[in-house]
Amino acid sequence: MKDVSSIKCEHLISSMQLIAHHLESVAEDLDKESIRNMISTILEADSVFVMGAGRSGLVGKAFAMRLMHLGLKSYVVGESTTPAVHPEDVVVTISGSGETKSISNLGKITKDIGAKLITVTSNPNSTLGNLSDVAMEIKGRTKDDTGGYLERHMRGEYSLLTPLGTSFEISSLVFLDAVIAEIISITGASEDDLKSRHAKLE
Repeated sequence: MKDVSSIKCEHLISSMQLIAHHLESVAEDLDKESIRNMISTILEADSVFVMGAGRSGLVGKAFAMRLMHLGLKSYVVGESTTPAVHPEDVVVTISGSGETKSISNLGKITKDIGAKLITVTSNPNSTLGNLSDVAMEIKGRTKDDTGGYLERHMRGEYSLLTPLGTSFEISSLVFLDAVIAEIISITGASEDDLKSRHAKLE
């Protein structure tokens, strides 16, 4: 086992700083019209279904929970108690590449049903992005990006600091929490409203 006393935490701190810098860059580049379309589509829907694979799926679950706290009917696709999707509903997909086969296939089914489709992705020109009513671009290095994270990382030393889709997943989590903050502002929901719907059996 490696002697942990020799660990200087340089990569840990550099990774956090890189992610923080990336979040600032993502916030500056967000398309406000896409945000407006995303939020209005969610608020107009009867129910909101959220889906993603792997770590993106965990981000989706966190978003679905917050929607529930706001009093919206929200479900996670794939859970045993999740009902059928109807044309009056919206499905929110989270996929950095926009090409994850299991998720893109479900996106096609969403459109066949007639429901609205929102995709949070780093690749708006992907299969999912092209299917979607709203493609919300969140810039980030996806697990399929083998060329390094952004062209400025010419030496590749940053790839270990944000492995695979880390920067996309963290950026998506922060963005979706910020969407919740915007919806709270729009609806006038209070902290007490959210607390009243928080799980009591924990």
